[in-house]
Amino acid sequence: MSITSPETLKDRVVVVTGASRGIGAAIAVRAAQDGAAVALLAKTQTPNPKIAGTLPETAAAVESAGGRALAVGCDVRDAAAVEAAIATVAEAFGGIDVVINNAGALDLRPTEKLPPKSLRKLLEINVEGPFAVVQAALPHLRRSANAHVVNISPPLNLEPRWVGAHVGHTVGKYAESLLTLGWADEFAQVPIAVNSVWPATTVASTGMMVAMGEESVRAQARSPQIMADAVHALVSRPAATCSGHFYTDEDILREEGRDDLSDYRLAAHEQDLTPNFYLAAAR
Repeated sequence: MSITSPETLKDRVVVVTGASRGIGAAIAVRAAQDGAAVALLAKTQTPNPKIAGTLPETAAAVESAGGRALAVGCDVRDAAAVEAAIATVAEAFGGIDVVINNAGALDLRPTEKLPPKSLRKLLEINVEGPFAVVQAALPHLRRSANAHVVNISPPLNLEPRWVGAHVGHTVGKYAESLLTLGWADEFAQVPIAVNSVWPATTVASTGMMVAMGEESVRAQARSPQIMADAVHALVSRPAATCSGHFYTDEDILREEGRDDLSDYRLAAHEQDLTPNFYLAAAR
């Protein structure tokens, strides 16, 4: 699939999981602003009174932004459903260039309070889901002129305090980051770029607001747009030149010459921003 320029996603096919709200929706709309074809994978197709955002709403926003949208209801825990969804995307759009594994589960309960079924959910969504999506998309990514996979997962910070604070969640997210490390090497000769991107500070994602309360999160957070702009910049780069990295959103945007990130701030002051989990600055 041809690329109009190295700095645009025009006419490229982008798959975003967890696309019904939050960071996933923001990433999808940012790609659409370039004229991308955006496949939206998520479970939420009808409104939930407790959590804002649906696939149809994101699809409408993608089309309003200038992209082509394909909303596919899909639970990433179901490998057969993932395979069918990716086949639908490839048939509708003629290929796949970019996969954004954004769907994620957040559960910070300690060991004694985390039921086995909740641990299973964390592993299914945060590890098995990304694996299934990439496995299904791989034949199409191999044919792309500039293939990228992005996992929304943290750098591998092995300080025991992070694992000890929330073992179940950390094991799942670190396993997703190990997928980044392994795939970057496995697919280097294609090339398919595989990287992780993680927020440098708390981001007002839907999951965080449900877990911690909207007012509390917004008081210490940036907008999901910072992740959308960072991911867009990353997947616009030549695949052969950037793979196997664990970036923060700040890292990428500063490499792009964006030193002033104040536009993304929801908190009243810069000093109110809270460094995100797993980063050395979060002490």
